[in-house]
Amino acid sequence: MSADWKTNVSPDVEARVLAALSHREGDRVPVWECIGNPALVRHFAPEGNDTLESLARTYRELRVDVCPWVDLSALQGHEEPGKKDFPITGLDQLEAELSEEEPNWDDLAGQLKEEYFAYRDLLAPRTMFVPTGSTGLNALYMETGLQRFCEWTADAPELLEAVLRKRARDNRRWAETVARERLCPLFLLADDIACKGRLLFSPRFLRRVFVPAVRTMCEPLTDAGISVIFHSDGDITELLPDLIDAGIEGIHPIEPLAGMNIAELKREHGDRLVLVGNVDSSQLLPNGTPEEVRRATRECLQIASPGGGHFIGASGQIGPRVPLENALAFFEECDEYGRYGP
Repeated sequence: MSADWKTNVSPDVEARVLAALSHREGDRVPVWECIGNPALVRHFAPEGNDTLESLARTYRELRVDVCPWVDLSALQGHEEPGKKDFPITGLDQLEAELSEEEPNWDDLAGQLKEEYFAYRDLLAPRTMFVPTGSTGLNALYMETGLQRFCEWTADAPELLEAVLRKRARDNRRWAETVARERLCPLFLLADDIACKGRLLFSPRFLRRVFVPAVRTMCEPLTDAGISVIFHSDGDITELLPDLIDAGIEGIHPIEPLAGMNIAELKREHGDRLVLVGNVDSSQLLPNGTPEEVRRATRECLQIASPGGGHFIGASGQIGPRVPLENALAFFEECDEYGRYGP
C-alpha cells in the first residue's frame, strides 16, 4: 500500500488487504465485517459496553481487517430511529429538486471527511475503515417508497431519471474527494437493486439510468487506483457484466439464499472480481448451530479464497439476532482456517 493512503492501519493489515485486492494470497484471508451485535460487545467489554471504545475493542479482539460502516446499534442503550413517513410524495417535489441551489461542496466534503477520520482513528490500527457512497438510487426510492418510485418509472420517467442523474453527479463529489485525498484503497458503493432471485427493477431501466451512474462514481476512484466494491442485497447476477464494465472491481455481500453462487462467481469472474462475504446471515448465523456455522465458514473459505480476491464475511452483517456462540464460531473459524500457506 502506498504510504500516502490515509488509513492509519498496521503494515500487516495493509499488506493483507492489498494482496486480496490484487488477487494474491497474503498471510491470511482478510475478514470484512460490520458488527451490530450487542452480545459480542458485552463479551469483550462487559464493564463498558456503551462506549465506542468498547465497540472498537470488539473489532480488535475479533481480528476484523475491514469495516465498511460502524453500526451503533451494537452499543447498549442505543436506539435506532423509528420508521419515518416518506418525505417525497408528489412529482412537484421531484421537479423542485432539479432547481435547488447547489450545496457548498467544500463544507459537505469537510463534514464527510471529519466523520471518516473519526471512525478511522477509532478502529486503527487493527481495522481499516472504508469510505462509502451511493449513486442516489437507493436513497430516492426510500424517500418516495418503492411502490411510488416504480409507478413513476412508468408515469414520469424523464423527470425521475433527471433527478437520479442529478443525484449521481452530486454524489460523485464525495468519490472525487476520496480519490483526490487518497483516503483509502477501497470504496464501498452501496445501492440495493435486487431481492431474492431477481432484480428490483427492470434490466432496461437499470442499464439506462443506474449503470451510467455507477460509471460516474467509479471513474475518479479507478483513476486514483481505488478499488470499488459494489454492495447490493439480493441476486444481481443478471446485471453483473454491466456493473463490471462500468468499473466495479468487487461485490458484497453475495447472499447465498438470494441466488448468488460464490463457486460460480469464483469460476467465472475470480480473476478480476473481488468477492466479499457470502456466509449466510439471514438464516444460518441467527438460527443454525455453532457447528453448522463453522462448516459453512470453512466451505466458503475453501471455495472463494484460493488465489486471493476474497474477503470473508457475512452475507449482510453480524446482527443482533445472531447468538453469541454462533458469532464466535464464525470468527474463530475465520482465524483458524483463513490462513494461507502451510
